[in-house]
Amino acid sequence: MADVNYEVEQQRNLEAPGVAHNPWERRALIDLSAIRNNVRQVTELVAPAKVMAVVKADGYGHGAYRVARAALEAGVRWIGCAHVSEALALRERGIESPMLAWLHTTDTPFEDAIAADIDLGVSSLGELGCIAAAARKVETPARIHLKLDTGLGRNGATLDALDELLEQAKDYQSEGLLRVVGVFSHLAVADEPQRVETDEQLEAFDLAISKVEAAGFGLEVRHIANTPAILSRPDAHHDMVRLGLGLYGLSPFEGDEPDSFGLRPAMTLQARVANVKKVNKDQGVSYGLNYRTSEQTYLGLIPLGYADGLPRIATGAPVTIHGKDYPVRGRIAMDQCVVDLGPDIDPEHFLGATAIIFGEEGPSVTEWANAAGTINYEVVTRISPRVPRVYLEGSWGESALEEEDTNGE
Repeated sequence: MADVNYEVEQQRNLEAPGVAHNPWERRALIDLSAIRNNVRQVTELVAPAKVMAVVKADGYGHGAYRVARAALEAGVRWIGCAHVSEALALRERGIESPMLAWLHTTDTPFEDAIAADIDLGVSSLGELGCIAAAARKVETPARIHLKLDTGLGRNGATLDALDELLEQAKDYQSEGLLRVVGVFSHLAVADEPQRVETDEQLEAFDLAISKVEAAGFGLEVRHIANTPAILSRPDAHHDMVRLGLGLYGLSPFEGDEPDSFGLRPAMTLQARVANVKKVNKDQGVSYGLNYRTSEQTYLGLIPLGYADGLPRIATGAPVTIHGKDYPVRGRIAMDQCVVDLGPDIDPEHFLGATAIIFGEEGPSVTEWANAAGTINYEVVTRISPRVPRVYLEGSWGESALEEEDTNGE
């Protein structure tokens, strides 16, 4: 959140007439103005292609409903989910935009999806048959997007299997059980722009589109571009792009910061410093005692651990307190971690202070990902429901804080 001094703002909340103090111990602040900014940046970049906001995995940990609503307000046309259950939850909360779900099992509630006007990705003859059977039961044609495996090797029909899939889809469409309205695929290495496999996948996708169109299907959308392809491959934009990581203000490219693309990180993870104590040189820290202090120092206790989503192995990751970074020392535990505050501090100044784990005013998500040997996608999506999400617009001074019931998302 730009231009926010958290300590000053919290004091303002305490002192403002008629404003009740809302105590907190840990929280994830979600800046919806950042979501809107990121949508507008990408919408302008890819026009005239439409933008699908991908809100699977509870909006990459940010809250699917709130993110979807903000994205639609900023100009997104479609919402994307992995599972039908995710899409149905959004429909129940009033999200009425076109919506696609693409990862299914034999127990996926296809009948409910069709009744709720949710488009369905289809990767195989088996899925196609299940969806056609569901459409027959609810007496409503399903809208489907054929999913193609152009090289990623996950779900999706191979080009060799596409002709048979098209024949069966044509039969079902003639029966009024479904309509083929889209074709899509997923890129494997678009976050490494130098890789030739992306060119090969795009060629395969173009060939598949030609086959689908030649079979007589009137397509509304063709989509393959994820966030890295949105930012680096305009030839992949087609009719629609799927905005995932970039929606949340994170960069998919190693070495490139989000602001180089006009993106703003939407999540700030915070906790109160729970304890500060002076320890001697050679004090072991946390389980295993794999770290020992090199001098007499003060240790700060942060009440966030791997049960809250912090990677257990992210020793050395930075935490910002009073505008300065302090390293995590020792193993991260289930509920807490420890930072070394140094030998020359006033402990009373730190007790109860705001510790920023990551966010615009603190370390980046990528710094935590690097410390854990993982990617920024994983860091934000693993923040657990135990951490309350608090939604705001730009800064605390612009709108009241509102806490989301994370158990309902």
